[in-house]
Amino acid sequence: MTPIDLTAADLLLASLLILAGAGLSVALSLNIHRTLLWTACRMVVQLLLVGLTLRAVFALSSPWLTLGVVLAMVAAAAHEVSSRQERRLQGPWQAITGAAAVSLPTLVITVLALTTALRPSPWYDARHAIPLAGIVLGNAMNAASLALHAAFSMAWLQRGAIDARLALGEDRHTALRPIVRHAIRSGLMPTMNTMAAAGIITMPGIMTGQILAGMDPIAAARYQILLMFLLTGGSVLGVIVAAYLAVSRMTDERHRLRLDRLVAR
Repeated sequence: MTPIDLTAADLLLASLLILAGAGLSVALSLNIHRTLLWTACRMVVQLLLVGLTLRAVFALSSPWLTLGVVLAMVAAAAHEVSSRQERRLQGPWQAITGAAAVSLPTLVITVLALTTALRPSPWYDARHAIPLAGIVLGNAMNAASLALHAAFSMAWLQRGAIDARLALGEDRHTALRPIVRHAIRSGLMPTMNTMAAAGIITMPGIMTGQILAGMDPIAAARYQILLMFLLTGGSVLGVIVAAYLAVSRMTDERHRLRLDRLVAR
């Protein structure tokens, strides 16, 4: 089976669904038609620019260029993690925490997969490294964002109880352990839900794309299983880094709760 080559006419036909949604927004006074049309146009431009950029990067096949693209993606994800929080750490610590929470899992999981399971030649081949890093990064970004939001919100809401536990002699790690557990569980919940629903409720996007491109369904399922394991590993590492860095910054070496280091957006 040969891959289906989509034409501009095919995409224009599919875009009628967006126009229909905008029309329904006007008819039902939902007032989302402008946002819907704008985000659709923005998505098209972004994806086409990414496609053109990746075509050039793949053709050059430079390890340094590949690393530069991945680092640029990591920097953008770290910014997103920082900007999504209602409460955030003061100064550069929010950016440092976000960067650590997304960069570490992305680099570790991507290099691990490229050198063990996938084994392209060379192992840093841009055609494999950039898409894999991108999907691991996106998942780690969402997980870290949820973990930080849960850690900051719960610490703020339970500041009285935490101060009381610290006053009774508990060290900061013991007093804030429930915060860490809650943050990690919150960050991992979407990933665990995706794994639980995969194949029964939903068919994951990567598997769907590979089947539509002509790959054998069993082979596509193997790739999806591998990818889910990688994404889960990246999410676990990301939320642990995010939760512990957040808690360590919200306390000090004298075992005091330092919520004055948080600022509201």
